Amino acid sequence: MAAPMVERGEDAFRTLFKFYRRKHPPPDLSNVLDFSKGIVCDKVLSTNLEVSAVSDGEASRAGLRPVRDWRAFGLQGCPGFIFIANPFLRGSQPHWLRRCLKTYTQKPNVCNLDMHMSPNETDDIWGKSADTLRRVPCGKKEPKTLLEKLRWVTLGYHYNWNTKTYSPEHHTPFPADLQRLSGLVAAAAGFPSFNAEAGILNYYRSDSSLGIHVDESELDLSRPLLSFCFGQSAIFLLGGPRREDPPTAMYMHSGDVMVMSGQSRLLYHAVPRILQDPPPPCSLGTSLSRGQGSPERGVSGEGGVDGEDWAVCSRYIQSSRVNMTVRQVLGPGQSFPGVPKGSAPDAEGGGEGGGQKRRRSSSGGTESSDT
Repeated sequence: MAAPMVERGEDAFRTLFKFYRRKHPPPDLSNVLDFSKGIVCDKVLSTNLEVSAVSDGEASRAGLRPVRDWRAFGLQGCPGFIFIANPFLRGSQPHWLRRCLKTYTQKPNVCNLDMHMSPNETDDIWGKSADTLRRVPCGKKEPKTLLEKLRWVTLGYHYNWNTKTYSPEHHTPFPADLQRLSGLVAAAAGFPSFNAEAGILNYYRSDSSLGIHVDESELDLSRPLLSFCFGQSAIFLLGGPRREDPPTAMYMHSGDVMVMSGQSRLLYHAVPRILQDPPPPCSLGTSLSRGQGSPERGVSGEGGVDGEDWAVCSRYIQSSRVNMTVRQVLGPGQSFPGVPKGSAPDAEGGGEGGGQKRRRSSSGGTESSDT
């Protein structure tokens, strides 16, 4: 069955999820939207950004091109959805990839390995994996490193996968650099007061997928959700407010950013497939490295990624993808149920914090099959 033939039905989304997920025979990808080609058709709209909201200097310090040079798109029937095709400066993606692999995996942030390993075993995931990943593969199968076993990391208000909630007792400081990056992208998208308070980083291997879900755990759903992609490309499905609404398939290439706000904030979405060799080739390692795999200068003021670190990053992304989703949990003056106003942590992340969920579906988490 060809993907475009799917009609509305009891679960049209799951039908297309399985179509793009299947291995034998592999799915026809000719109907997957590719925003990197800049094509505007009946389904795709060109979107204007707030160019004056972010100065060129602010953008450069975060590793971004001037906002006037960004290419942004929307989709018919999905008001509030903005797709920004790789707004990053050449050479800055390695910086953010290293942050995802080396820095954001450190304690006190929380990861899936904490569920079945002791704190001293997960206190330096990068350090315990780097030497192995730097070595040239010898041909025989080696045990997976901790980085290769990593599936998710939570930042700021830590998401509870069991209860689908945040809580005021489970909060650590949100990374200041990621908060700045998110704030700039949100401002360009028309949300100048966005305050990044929670992050979920998903680490996808080539056989991973992200089940069908809606992100609705945050207490203030008027604030956008931001999604950043690094590494291998993926197919992203964006549906409607109901499971019977058939989704639109699109590529997410390395460096692409999505903003989901307004009505699109509560649309079903999923990632059925990671693409090992996406058309066109756009893996971070081949498009942004130079010389013998050493990347160009990274984020302005931050310095570049040295050769040893890049050896780990480039080996990792040969078969992997990292996705950062950033959320604002509380609106201005808002508190968690039962918590007095003004007692939540400030924007810099001091104190404890979290959030609650209106139950509708599972959220986040990479997995090997759809849920």
